[in-house]
Amino acid sequence: MKYFLLLLCCAAMASCKQNKPSSDVAQHSADVHSFSRPDEAFVTHLNLSLQVNFDQKVIEGKATWEIENPSGADTIILDTKGLEISRVSLSDSSSNAEFELGPEDKFLGRALKVKIDKDTRQLTVWYTTSPEAVALQWLSPQQTAGKKQPFLFTQSQAILARSWIPCQDSPGIRFSYNAHVTVPKNLMALMSAENPVARNDSGVYSFTQPKKIPAYLMALAAGDLEFKAIDERTGVYAEPGSLDAAAWEFADMGKMVSAAEKLYGPYQWGRYDVIVLPPSFPFGGMENPMLTFVTPTVIAGDRSLVSLIAHELAHSWSGNLVTNATWDDFWLNEGFTVYFERRIVEDVYGKEEGKMQEVLGYEALKETLEDIGHSHPDTRLHLDLKGRDPDEGMTDIAYEKGYFFLRTIEEAVGRTKMDAFLKKYFTEHAFKSLTTEQFVAYLNTNLLKGDETLAAKVNLKKWIYEPGLPAGMPAIGSANFHYIDSVLAGWKKDVRPEGLKSHIRSANEQLYFIKRLPQELSVSDMKRIDAEFGFTQSGNAELNAAWFIHAIRHHYTAANPQIEAFLIRVGRRKFQIPLYTEMAKTPEGKSWAKKVYKQARPNYHSVSFTTIDNMLGD
Repeated sequence: MKYFLLLLCCAAMASCKQNKPSSDVAQHSADVHSFSRPDEAFVTHLNLSLQVNFDQKVIEGKATWEIENPSGADTIILDTKGLEISRVSLSDSSSNAEFELGPEDKFLGRALKVKIDKDTRQLTVWYTTSPEAVALQWLSPQQTAGKKQPFLFTQSQAILARSWIPCQDSPGIRFSYNAHVTVPKNLMALMSAENPVARNDSGVYSFTQPKKIPAYLMALAAGDLEFKAIDERTGVYAEPGSLDAAAWEFADMGKMVSAAEKLYGPYQWGRYDVIVLPPSFPFGGMENPMLTFVTPTVIAGDRSLVSLIAHELAHSWSGNLVTNATWDDFWLNEGFTVYFERRIVEDVYGKEEGKMQEVLGYEALKETLEDIGHSHPDTRLHLDLKGRDPDEGMTDIAYEKGYFFLRTIEEAVGRTKMDAFLKKYFTEHAFKSLTTEQFVAYLNTNLLKGDETLAAKVNLKKWIYEPGLPAGMPAIGSANFHYIDSVLAGWKKDVRPEGLKSHIRSANEQLYFIKRLPQELSVSDMKRIDAEFGFTQSGNAELNAAWFIHAIRHHYTAANPQIEAFLIRVGRRKFQIPLYTEMAKTPEGKSWAKKVYKQARPNYHSVSFTTIDNMLGD
């Protein structure tokens, strides 16, 4: 009898071992922005075949997913948006699988529910994207820098990957992938993976991403592209006419990678390359693994805006390596990345450069708090975005309030301990996704360690879970900005000093000067400043955008043609939204904004025009 009982115990233990969730399952968190149920069945690897059709503005796809089904579920759920599903099969591709599409949700799209059994390990979906797929930007030759070939790029963050790939579109679900992509023979295709460095004659390109990534980091670009190496592991892709300028602008990429590794451990993605996209790209950059997508507005001709590259590189640790588990935890990606970015900038360009960027970041944070309202729930680091587009959480709160929270921790424990903690954090959570609660637990265990005095200094409850800014912000300041403050103090006393440009030289100094200008400027003041600095005609998009706000506000109509040209040319949402907002504050300005927007909208990505449509609509 005892041997029988022993056998029963052994069998039970074996059963428990078999049914124990894998490490992948254990880290999955409930995500209100995905229909998927990874606690039941989840994806682990993707074999993707894509045919890019520029004439029809669609992608014909075949997505073969390897899956795990630890719960023995009879259904696996993928996210889709606007996809036409023609067929689904399981392991045996000759037989069709039973599937259904759920009802349409405004933000989430439709759930693709596929019948499986406990032994299913693979499923394949044949599909076609919509010409209006929100992640895909189709550009005519006229909309590119070279004006000769069409261009396609994707933007999958936050939940747009589902509009070009049926997937479990949650940052908490990670998978590796292989892909075969067919494009017109005169174009090159690139992905967030191991990439070619030269165009081939067939138009068929193969890609491998051996590391597990979330769906929002899936990326594809196809166009008239060439490659130029910066060093042995970094380089840049761009349209031929822009390549040399881009390579010169980004000459310090290798130094940035080395600086980052000194801080927080080895770069784990192989190569770090950048692709300069056409102007309609809606963001400054997108940290797609191994291939950062960047806006051409970063190419100022003087390397004054390359901190954006430091930011996207930093995401290779904070975001790509250790990822926010849901979009409510977005600050875990961006606050950490801004902190890391400024440490890279400090190492490569000096402490004063880092201090100036810190002050500018604080100015941007104050503006955001004023716009949203200091007591608004969206000024918390840990958000509640249920029932909303997660893009609503992509504000300076996640970036700059997140940064200043980490600076507060650094002030409390010292930089040496902070660096050791972060290096350990990135190492121990590599290729995992975390919630805010998991980070707080890790912080308490590994850094605060029950020290009540230290915990009071860090004040994490107020920083993370309460709106606004807590008391006790870290002290910040820049010696280079002190002169500007004294100039502007005199300006308010009707003192108009000459020769300012000889003292206010760098792009950061000039940006700070613009942002701190008095609100009661006259048109003659605007004209005199512009004559000295040339802001209206500047090739620096950051300076343009900040200056144009004043031009609109103070009726400096001499800048109007450049404002219109800027909005038609530049698709970066960071610049568009404030300018259209300022224009729309008066009836005359709103009429002007609509006139410009009518011409500009065809060049904009859906991430941009969706917001502006609502803003300017009657």
